Amino acid sequence: MRTRLVLAALVALSTGCVSSGKFNAKAQEAEQLAKGLTDEKSARSAAEEKVKALEAQVAQLTQERDALNARLTTSESRLTANAAERRALEEQNAQLQALNEELARNTKKLAQAKEELEKKSSEYENLAQSLKQEISEGKIELSELKGRMTVQLKDKILFASGSARVGKEGEAALAKIADALKTVQGKIIRVEGHTDDVPTGGGQFPTNWELSLARAMAVVRSLQDAGVDPTALSAAGYGQYQPIAPNDSPENRSLNRRIEIVLAPK
Repeated sequence: MRTRLVLAALVALSTGCVSSGKFNAKAQEAEQLAKGLTDEKSARSAAEEKVKALEAQVAQLTQERDALNARLTTSESRLTANAAERRALEEQNAQLQALNEELARNTKKLAQAKEELEKKSSEYENLAQSLKQEISEGKIELSELKGRMTVQLKDKILFASGSARVGKEGEAALAKIADALKTVQGKIIRVEGHTDDVPTGGGQFPTNWELSLARAMAVVRSLQDAGVDPTALSAAGYGQYQPIAPNDSPENRSLNRRIEIVLAPK
């Protein structure tokens, strides 16, 4: 541009259209304009470079902002999930604690009930001691449950087959039992007779009803004669109708033929 202006000035001078002074002024003006244009281009180029740099910086910042927002969203989601998990865990822990407390209470109650169930009365201890030999020989069984004590005697220790008369071995055993029952207070002493299902064959005892009751009454009389309070005594015959084993073998029928002395609260 500057070259063209100078050439124009020279042409004007050579043709005589412009004076020397005007030419110089125009040349100087042209030179200034060219310099200003060059400076303007340089400034514009610098401005454009600055704009590009700013745009790149804005793009990078935008990318960083988006990444940060993504991380924040993920963190918030995790925090929300963790909070929900924590609340669920706290609820489960509370339920578990309640169950543990309930289990502890029930365990304590069970232990107390078991202790009460297994607690033996003084009558039981006395009988167990006085009948130690007979119990060890399997002739007598002794049990106690919830304050109800039962002395079970095999019929053969008391009676001959088909008889309701207590033999010598039976009298000795009943004497030991009577010693333990003499001091019993506040309980009834019920003697129960039981038989197997084999018919009696008539005679003195037409059925097992009569036989079982006669044997129970014979034991009651023996206990009374040995010093047991008769007002606490009673007799019952159940015949063959309360077996403790099936009547399907000689061994099982032997189990069913028995006398039970039951001590229960009045």
